Amino acid sequence: MEKHASPIIAVYPGSFDPITNGHVDIIKRASGIFDRVIIAVAEALHKNTLFTLKERLDFVEEAVKDMENVEVKPLRGKLLVDFCKEVNASIIVRGLRAVSDFEYEFKLAWINRRLHGDIETVFLIPSEEYAYLASSLVKEIATLGGRVDGLVPKNVAEALYRKKEEIKRKGTGEVHEQSL
Repeated sequence: MEKHASPIIAVYPGSFDPITNGHVDIIKRASGIFDRVIIAVAEALHKNTLFTLKERLDFVEEAVKDMENVEVKPLRGKLLVDFCKEVNASIIVRGLRAVSDFEYEFKLAWINRRLHGDIETVFLIPSEEYAYLASSLVKEIATLGGRVDGLVPKNVAEALYRKKEEIKRKGTGEVHEQSL
């Protein structure tokens, strides 16, 4: 394999609503492979997020603060491949937990290649202990009063518990999955 003269920059995109320890595991793996990793926290216009973009950026910043070659940027109002071009990234990193993820991720990789053929998608799998972990599951566990310690960074767990209490105070006492 030919070594590149310029640094290899990878982008790991997602809504990170919220970031989980599975995400952090993928980020650590990517940071060991690529010269620079940019975490692109998406505005997520297509879905309701529990946390604001600023909150999600702050959570990710805290989770990666000790990783020297990792930085966090917002992804707003543009295609991922256009963002990659802006930051000179040639790699998109995506995490695969199970076969069920593959079909969706495969389609994304193909469309991104169609839009910009010079950007490759690299799939990484998390450690076995995080293979089942998804942000939606974490939110559901927190919604139903379960503990999420060990599933997400500590600051995220605390924010989930606060958010649940905040929603309870504002509403009828019921917390709905769409809200949390």
